Amino acid sequence: MRKIAVLGVVLILAGVFAFAGGGRQSSGTAGGRVQITYSNWGTPDEARIVQAVADRYNNLQDKVHVTVVAIPHDTYEATLNTRATAGQLPDCGIMSEAATLQYATSGLLADISGMYGAGESKPLDSLAFRSPDGKVVAYSVANEILLLYYNKDMFDKAGVPYPPSAADRAWTWDEFVAAAKKLTFDVNGRTPDEAGFNRNQIRQYGAMVETLTWQLEVWALSNGGGFYSPDGRQVTVDQDAAIEAIQKVADLHLKDNVAPLSPGLTDDGIQRSIIAGTVAMATGGQWNVGTCLATARDTEGLNYGVAVLPKMKQLVTINTGGPNVVFSQSKNQREAMDFLKWYAQEENAWSLIESGIWMPTLQKWYTDESFTRRWAGNPNFPPYTEYKSAVVDFASNYARPTSWYYTNNTIDFNNLLQSALGEVWTGARTAREAITANAAALRRAHQGN
Repeated sequence: MRKIAVLGVVLILAGVFAFAGGGRQSSGTAGGRVQITYSNWGTPDEARIVQAVADRYNNLQDKVHVTVVAIPHDTYEATLNTRATAGQLPDCGIMSEAATLQYATSGLLADISGMYGAGESKPLDSLAFRSPDGKVVAYSVANEILLLYYNKDMFDKAGVPYPPSAADRAWTWDEFVAAAKKLTFDVNGRTPDEAGFNRNQIRQYGAMVETLTWQLEVWALSNGGGFYSPDGRQVTVDQDAAIEAIQKVADLHLKDNVAPLSPGLTDDGIQRSIIAGTVAMATGGQWNVGTCLATARDTEGLNYGVAVLPKMKQLVTINTGGPNVVFSQSKNQREAMDFLKWYAQEENAWSLIESGIWMPTLQKWYTDESFTRRWAGNPNFPPYTEYKSAVVDFASNYARPTSWYYTNNTIDFNNLLQSALGEVWTGARTAREAITANAAALRRAHQGN
């Protein structure tokens, strides 16, 4: 994710900015159909794939025709900013999570609260992006949550019970640490609770908690706090609950001796832990089921399981997913909403859902057993009962939206917090010292200053 340029800055345009491949493809009617455009980041080849999906929609009805506009990923946001200034945004398109509310607060996104009618299966409420006045301005096109993964063979060898997949049996943080100690061994086979344990020569760690900044938010919430107030207006990361939660994560390495040093700079924690065979359990996103875990299972015989996260004071996970939006400059907002509602149907992204990379967004996939079994009863997933309780039910009942769903300027805030916490992971500073020293700057970042 990259920072969105301030939209109020006047851009000097050499002329009318054209869509790739010719002049502007404006909204309107042609051949008796309303013409709308959908912007998508990617290569021309990727655009052809998305256009093929849009053509299915075009062939299903005779009132609207959708054209996909491909914009390279690296220039996507800058291109949209330029077109916004020129009044030439497409009718609808995909956005990055952290950029969505910047567009909403600038008045560039339409209110899509009325996209779904009474009685229709809507996306989970935690997947709705809301403007400061509470209006829904986007829904994620996929659902992704944080989970706990573990290497079953490591647990079996150590004689430690598996972490629970059912929410009503979720481990407390202390139970999580206690299990991790039983799964941590130095080169002489001693655990952290045994005399003579050598913390400088550990051959297997019991746990690793991903320290990517946006993922750390789940522990602040679990400890009864958060990075922000529930309405997103106030920064609360410097309050006791958030500070204590972050320190507990750091202490897994610094004091409990059950986790490797993890500076939170790369999104490959599962690969560096249970897949590498150096860590028995680790937190990570649900998408790992369809990516690195699937590969390790098929090529290396990895015997892994999935569980709900442990809890500090309350059980919670966070969700995210790239949103589709309708731009307020569109003259055909209703038609754009109808297309996005059709486009978001799980059948249109079934290969991604079936692989385990994406999760469905609509409520029926979480509440209707026939739909749930079609999705989660996949032989390439962990066993159905385990997956349903640890993933499906967990997402449905305990997921809370990541902060970029309800507050602005999260890119700058997260970047600054990541920098501040660097010394916390090494023990050079406590979480309280690092966060307190940067509290004023974090508040300025939240305000866009």
